[in-house]
Amino acid sequence: MNYDPELHHRRSIRLRGHDYASAHAYFVTICMQDRAPLLGKIIEGTMRLSSGGRTVLDWWQELPRKFPSVDPDAFVIMPNHFHGIIVIRPVG
Repeated sequence: MNYDPELHHRRSIRLRGHDYASAHAYFVTICMQDRAPLLGKIIEGTMRLSSGGRTVLDWWQELPRKFPSVDPDAFVIMPNHFHGIIVIRPVG
């Protein structure tokens, strides 16, 4: 879906002038389209990952091998979204 300012009224929470490629810790949220529970189900109070949820977990753990300056930190996978803290270290 393309951005339509008449339809999408979210205010950006990005810090103006900040270089988001610089070394810092960042909080990331990824939501499933239409809030579809594609990542799993909560059964008896425990998150049970679907194959999509396992794929998210696998790629989260793979990040440092693909990107040596990236350290994934704390994260949580919910049925329809993912939260994680990612640390980008200086390169070199």
